[in-house]
Amino acid sequence: MNIGFVGVGSMGRAVIPLLIQAGHRVSAWNRSADALAGLNNIDVLASAALAFEQPVVISLLADDAAVNEVLLDSAALKTACDGCIHIVMSTLSPALMAQLQEAHDEAGVLLIAAPVFGIPAVAAKGELNILAAGPDAAIVRVQPLFDVLGKKTWRLGEQPVQACIAKIAGNLMIAQAIESLAEASVLTERYGLHASAFIDVITQTLFACPSYQRYGQNIVNEHFEPGFKLSLGLKDVNLALRAAQGRGLDLPAARVVRSRMDAAVANGLGHKDWSAFSLMAKGEQATAQAPADLARRAQS
Repeated sequence: MNIGFVGVGSMGRAVIPLLIQAGHRVSAWNRSADALAGLNNIDVLASAALAFEQPVVISLLADDAAVNEVLLDSAALKTACDGCIHIVMSTLSPALMAQLQEAHDEAGVLLIAAPVFGIPAVAAKGELNILAAGPDAAIVRVQPLFDVLGKKTWRLGEQPVQACIAKIAGNLMIAQAIESLAEASVLTERYGLHASAFIDVITQTLFACPSYQRYGQNIVNEHFEPGFKLSLGLKDVNLALRAAQGRGLDLPAARVVRSRMDAAVANGLGHKDWSAFSLMAKGEQATAQAPADLARRAQS
């Protein structure tokens, strides 16, 4: 297939080579052309609108603001070719998904939401879990692309917002898992059981899954190289809280996690893996370490 690609961050750099190796032709645009350096056999586009001249467009823009600027405010969709399918792989708010749906309907562009579970290292192996929602016929057409990028495509419905909210809810659960790991390890250490021993037990028995195992080891070793950046994780927790508010729901555990993440970002850890906010639990129990000390521990 001929694919237009909009937004080439760390995830885009991981998946574009897979598409090319599978025989697809990729034309890509990114606000900073430097992000495209080192990607071989791609056509560099002068604007995001040009991507929509291709029959399939994949966008991986960072957040709602970027999507508004690059896709909606610029009227990029109006350049789309007949039968164009747009796959949105970003994690976006339900409110923006509704705006995107309206704009796509108006432009005659088919919209699929396909956010993923998996960090760039997982993406580079083609082992993502893809959460797909949108018109069934459109998903069938692009399924060969999903088969290249993921180990499984989870079909979640005909409305793109259904995949969007699943991703937001899933990321919220991971953030809460990091907080629970941090609190539990602090508790065990107060009774003389080293966190590494506790984390080994818990991630091989009750919580034997990749997220607990990965972030548990990050917490034990205080090693927080991205990964998934804390600033982006905070964005997703805020998306969950706003989505809940829009349906009259309260998420008290999410508010606790957000406060921890806010504190970690304020302490200069926003560029680190999002498990770095676990240091807030440790710092609080140790009578609030200075921000510089926390940042130094995250760097070590």
